[in-house]
Amino acid sequence: MSFVQLLIDATALGALLALVAMGIALVFGVMRLVNFAYGELITVGAYTLVLTKGWPIVLRVLAAFVVVIASSLLMEVIFRPLRRATAATMLVATFALSFLLQNMFLFIFGPQGETIEFLAPLNRAIEIGDLRIRWITIIAIALGAVLLGFMSWLLGKTSVGLQMRAAAADFTTARILGVRAGRVIMLAFVLSGFLAAAVTLVLAVQRPLATPNYGFVVLVPALVGVVVGGLGKLVPATLGGFAIGFATVVLGDLLPSGSRVFLNSVLFAIVIIVLLVRPDGLFTGRTGVAERV
Repeated sequence: MSFVQLLIDATALGALLALVAMGIALVFGVMRLVNFAYGELITVGAYTLVLTKGWPIVLRVLAAFVVVIASSLLMEVIFRPLRRATAATMLVATFALSFLLQNMFLFIFGPQGETIEFLAPLNRAIEIGDLRIRWITIIAIALGAVLLGFMSWLLGKTSVGLQMRAAAADFTTARILGVRAGRVIMLAFVLSGFLAAAVTLVLAVQRPLATPNYGFVVLVPALVGVVVGGLGKLVPATLGGFAIGFATVVLGDLLPSGSRVFLNSVLFAIVIIVLLVRPDGLFTGRTGVAERV
């Protein structure tokens, strides 16, 4: 694989995992909740596309966003009684919800998987010299850049974004200073659901077979990226997700073909080394910045 081809593929996967990582980090920032059921939002979106086969594309996309965001808000309602619970209790609750939903999908749709049939022509590649670039790769990079830019603007330039960042930094103090906790938490779930729906649309083209663990497969590397980048901080967590996606493609290319089965082992070994050196996260700074709410 040429260097440019490697760079494009790595950037595309990095952008996708960065969106997932930001969705996870948004909820963790305001609730200190590591939502292991976040992958099931992506799965819900995939099965929504399955059930809307034959609909116009615009309606299928709209249905996916509506269902995923509504499911995210439903999760907020489920987790609401746990806001004052211990971190361990909330973690177990998200695990339980994740496996409950996976088994519900297994019972309803079966283990064999359902074809999504969503914008298949986007999987075709364009050739530029030695480069073969799929249209969905270009779209994934562009979508990732647009959504991450939008989130950066929302969090950095708006009042509600300031409140969310204040809540992520110190939720208790933010409430004392007048931040409306319920609204901030609900908005975090809405935004995380929006990001999950966007990821679903890209994955539906790349992996057009919906299975009960469809989203969970993407959740694991993104969650690792959140920890590597810096759990509890939005920008470092997002950068961590991008870094894990980028590293996955690069390591997959560097390893001999017979050794690629050990890709995850090598990747997680590097993650362990990073966390031993920087336990607070690779992209976190040493000092904080105080902001006026």
